[in-house]
Amino acid sequence: MAINRIKTGGITDGTIQSGDLAPGTIASDRIAPGTIANDRLANSSITINGNAVSLGGSITAGTDWQAVVVADGSTTLNAVAGKGYFLDTNAGVIEVFLPTSPTRGDTVILADYSGTFSQNSCIINSGGVLIDSTEGGVGSSSDFELSTNNLIVELVYVDANKGWLVKENQAKSGLSPKADPVYMAATGGTVTESGDYKIHTFTGDGCFVVTQTASGPAPAATDYLVIAGGGGGGGAGATNEANAGGGAGGYRTSYPGGSGGGASPEPSLNLAAGTYPVTVGGGGTAGPASNTGCGGLGSVSTFSGPGIPAITSAGGGRGQTYGSSQNNNGGSGGGGAGGPSGNAGCGAGGTGETNQGYPGGNCPTRPGGAGGGGASASGANTSSNGTGSAGGNGLSSSITGSAVTRAGGGGGGGTTAGASGGSGGGGAGGSVNGAGTNGTANTGSGGGGAASSSVPNTGGVGGKGIVVLRYKFQ
Repeated sequence: MAINRIKTGGITDGTIQSGDLAPGTIASDRIAPGTIANDRLANSSITINGNAVSLGGSITAGTDWQAVVVADGSTTLNAVAGKGYFLDTNAGVIEVFLPTSPTRGDTVILADYSGTFSQNSCIINSGGVLIDSTEGGVGSSSDFELSTNNLIVELVYVDANKGWLVKENQAKSGLSPKADPVYMAATGGTVTESGDYKIHTFTGDGCFVVTQTASGPAPAATDYLVIAGGGGGGGAGATNEANAGGGAGGYRTSYPGGSGGGASPEPSLNLAAGTYPVTVGGGGTAGPASNTGCGGLGSVSTFSGPGIPAITSAGGGRGQTYGSSQNNNGGSGGGGAGGPSGNAGCGAGGTGETNQGYPGGNCPTRPGGAGGGGASASGANTSSNGTGSAGGNGLSSSITGSAVTRAGGGGGGGTTAGASGGSGGGGAGGSVNGAGTNGTANTGSGGGGAASSSVPNTGGVGGKGIVVLRYKFQ
């Protein structure tokens, strides 16, 4: 009978040799895990990069970095291939001896831990092996010196002709601490937010106080919109009389979209910490119901303070009344009103301030009032007796976070039909026996002109101005 089981107790040590076993006669599933120890195997270790690793042992992947080596005045280090060394030479020189019998691919890394290689250098003793095809310095064919702070040096052995090749890095080259942004902060006016921007809106006089300036990568620019008060519309006192609309207040801004009069945006401001007074111009008075009923000029708006040029917008031109020769120039010009031939200034629209607004319309006929100028267009000229003409349109800006049109010219009054005010808040002109409409508050728009077929009427009041400031706060 065949024997297929032999107990281990029945086998004397060494009586069964490997040659007595035919290949494959003992299958792996016949060997219980752990029954053959490593020391019973002919090869109980493997070699990786020249280093023997026992079966069941572990190896370090990549560079095996060692603890910091601190110089004490006579410190030496025997470097081993595959290891990295942090060297602190604050108290003295460190001499590093490279492996004596290197093989291709052996690598040693040295790093200036304390940033003091220029104070106390690191000496590399190559044992007579070349480094970058070069022998060592005077007095020794083995010594090389590292004397630049913050070096990280990687040495890789190639062969006897080249020796150790060197790769150098300066750890701090091109590296600096990242500056955190410090954003501008300020108080004053009515404060709202739009995305990453704060908007300070002044509808009356006040102060814009910068409590913190921007620094680092934070933008320092402050944009502004400064609109003066609009001019008042002309009043009508005599029978069969119609008068002109007031001009819009001057319009200046650094925000995209442009300033009045077709001008490009002005430069933004970089503000220092401090107090910046704000003046918001009032609208011009309504022209009285009389034969001398010109409207009032609008008042200036300003933004000024330390280190910046004052940003001043001119008040809107007054709306003329029949036969008047009063000056109707302004940020945007007031409209002209018809009058007797030869009366100086009669019927001519006022001029607008350069880069702030457009002229008022002309009125060569009577009775009928021309429209006041707006921030983006001139007031219209009258074209028929008894009919007013429209005020010039205002200009849109999104400085507050949404598009708003402001600074429209007032419409002219007409004994037959009054005209509309310009877009952005211009007051409409009165019709037949109608008063002029007020310009919209805090748009700097002109008031509308009055009309009188038989009943005297007042012109419209000019709209008060506005100042808006915007900066990035996060």
